[in-house]
Amino acid sequence: MENKDLARYIDHTLLKPQAGKEEIKKLCFEASEYGFAAVCILPYYVRFARKLLGDSDVRIATVVGFPLGATYSEAKVAEVEKALEEGADEIDMVINFSALLDGDEREVKKDIEEVVKAAGRIPVKAIIETCFLDKEQKIRATRIAQEAGVGYVKTSTGFGSAGATEEDVRLFSEVLQGRAKIKASGGIRDREKALAMIEAGAHRLGTSSGVAIMEGK
Repeated sequence: MENKDLARYIDHTLLKPQAGKEEIKKLCFEASEYGFAAVCILPYYVRFARKLLGDSDVRIATVVGFPLGATYSEAKVAEVEKALEEGADEIDMVINFSALLDGDEREVKKDIEEVVKAAGRIPVKAIIETCFLDKEQKIRATRIAQEAGVGYVKTSTGFGSAGATEEDVRLFSEVLQGRAKIKASGGIRDREKALAMIEAGAHRLGTSSGVAIMEGK
């Protein structure tokens, strides 16, 4: 795959709480230089990134209910509304996997639906945090997210005990059957792993190693 094509899969990500404006500026510059699909940043920096990127083709994704997911739906909706006001183009939300583990699928779906409704035409990526779920729970979470109207189902926050696996991406693909897209995130640090995730069925790759991937490292 040529670099220009690979770049369009990448959400160039910086979600470390200790990152400052200079690092966000560098992230946005790299995203523009390499032609990445998006930057994925903390809500606090959305307005700053919007000023830096202007009308660039690079989209601004931010996180909601991050990284634990088990907060009030009303709080997630408020986060979405503020993020859109600040200039976000995409929303990566953490589902309430605590409710999922409790077997309260109605609450999980309602939570996602409220975020999707608040986002309107803005794509929502539902993070199900696969490292905390068994196979059946992953299947249920994927189905619930798709039925709730998300644009993507995403594997991981990057803050859990493990990140994306090819096996999970293939499982998502089998469950979704094209009804929603897939974002693999967490632990994608080199070109080989990135290409393997795409081959498995990923449409986006969340990674803080975008530049290394572009340079074949």
